[in-house]
Amino acid sequence: MRKLAASMLLAPVLLAAAPVSARELLAIGAHFERVFERGQEGDIVGLGPEIIKVLAQRMGHTVRFELYPWARAQALITQGKADILVGPYKNPERLQNMAFSKLAFYQDQMVFYARADANASWNGDFGTLGEQRIVVLNGWAYGTAFDQARPQLRLSVANSVDSGLKMLVHQHVNLFASNRRNTEPVMGRLGLVGQVVMLPKVIDVQEGYFAFPRDTQFDTLRRDFDAAFQRMVDSGELKKLGQRYEVNVP
Repeated sequence: MRKLAASMLLAPVLLAAAPVSARELLAIGAHFERVFERGQEGDIVGLGPEIIKVLAQRMGHTVRFELYPWARAQALITQGKADILVGPYKNPERLQNMAFSKLAFYQDQMVFYARADANASWNGDFGTLGEQRIVVLNGWAYGTAFDQARPQLRLSVANSVDSGLKMLVHQHVNLFASNRRNTEPVMGRLGLVGQVVMLPKVIDVQEGYFAFPRDTQFDTLRRDFDAAFQRMVDSGELKKLGQRYEVNVP
């Protein structure tokens, strides 16, 4: 009887220690080089999934990953059909539709690319680009200054870095606006190194975050995630992961 009584007293303690809200999280994103991409074995790899797997385990959750076109991934998170979106930059529209993590987890330089034989230049003044045909990527954010200049720019839209680069080399556009992390590996794969050059003036430096649906049912997850991620940053663990994946971290 004493053993039974002791086990009955212990049971509530064990139940309290278990994460009663533990569940499988759905984390989604688009193909971002070294941040979120499909590996050779078909699984989703990169800095973002690595961080989420570690933090989910520490919070008592499991996690699965799905890859979508970027515009579709953003729509799913705003509709509350996924738990975490990997990698969005902040802009006013997204701040209204998504709840961002407290801390960013990577940084990107947004730049223009041009054909090497075009002798293109840009001094940072968007007013000088009125006659230039520019391709941008669907759903990407390029910073406040670029957004303000959009009405005066001649813009086309591509759905992938590969498509943007091909539009550039086939002379459908004069400039391609992208980021270095995503673009330079693709240039190598397409054999465009030497044919395409980066203009030295940076459009903007953008920071990438994790985002959650704005619905209040996700508030606890976001707060727990922020607290666990803060500890990861403070310990230097994020810096080491950034070095491993060759991604700039804040």
